[in-house]
Amino acid sequence: MSTKEEPTETNEIRYFVRIKNFDLDGTKSIERALLSLPGIGRRIAGLIINQADLNPKATLGLLDDNSIEKLTAKIDEFPSGIPTWATNRQNDFFTGEDRHLIGTDVNLVHQQDLNRMKKIGTYRGLRHRESLKVRGQRTKSTGRKGAKVGVSVKNRGGS
Repeated sequence: MSTKEEPTETNEIRYFVRIKNFDLDGTKSIERALLSLPGIGRRIAGLIINQADLNPKATLGLLDDNSIEKLTAKIDEFPSGIPTWATNRQNDFFTGEDRHLIGTDVNLVHQQDLNRMKKIGTYRGLRHRESLKVRGQRTKSTGRKGAKVGVSVKNRGGS
C-alpha cells in the first residue's frame, strides 16, 4: 500500500467512482471522497476504511475493482463492530434497534420523521408545519422568510 500512486497506461485514473448510487470524486483520497456520501463523516469514513484494510490516503480513482467492491461491502455491512453512540439512528422509532443510515436513506427517514410528527400533532410537528423555529431560537427578529424587515411606511405620494 503506497501512499501515492502515479497513473500509468495500465493504471488509468477513474474520475468518478459510483458507490451507493452516488458519484464520488476519483481524484480525491479515499477518506475525503467518502465524506460526500450522506451519513458518512470523518470518523465513520476512517472506521470503514480501516475495516476494509485500505490506505486512507490512496487516491480513490486509482483503486482496482476488487478494492472498490471491498469498500462498498464494508459500507453496506456498516455498523458492525462499532459502539452504538457512533450510529446516527439510535433506538429507531419502529424497530427499536440502532442503525446507521447512509445515502438516500438519510433524507428519506428524516422526511418520514417530520411527517409523523406533523400527523400526530406534536409541538415540533406544528412548528415544522408552520415553517417556524423548532429548537427554541428567538423569532422576534430572525427567521422572517419573505417578510420585509423594518417598519412599513404608507406611500406618501403627493396627489
